Amino acid sequence: MSTTNPGRNVLGSDVEIKGNLKFSGELTFEGKLDGEIQTDGVLTLGDTAVVSGNINAQSVVVRGKITGNVNAKEKIEIKAKAELFGDIRATKLVIEEGVTYVGKTEVNPNKVAPTSPPKLPEPPKTPEPAGKSPGR
Repeated sequence: MSTTNPGRNVLGSDVEIKGNLKFSGELTFEGKLDGEIQTDGVLTLGDTAVVSGNINAQSVVVRGKITGNVNAKEKIEIKAKAELFGDIRATKLVIEEGVTYVGKTEVNPNKVAPTSPPKLPEPPKTPEPAGKSPGR
């Protein structure tokens, strides 16, 4: 690890973790994790990363595979060939072409509270002519 940037860490593709991962700063994760990730920093999941569990972070960049929900206070970037099976919630969202994504999405850049949609007026009904049968 370099001493010039102590906040950046890398866990390689040979790392397997069963349990929760908590950190601050930046982490590039290339391995396998069966558990949750919690951070107020930036998480980058590399091409070989496989995560089974929920992620809560400031920002997340996804290149690998996630099975679980992802919450980011700022931004989620899902890169081409990534796979995400779960719901995502973020202030900003970027999804590249070629992503496999199954889940619900909530993107709320202005942190607006949900309101009920306004009721639209119903279109006027056209009266049908009486006494005529169709086709004659």
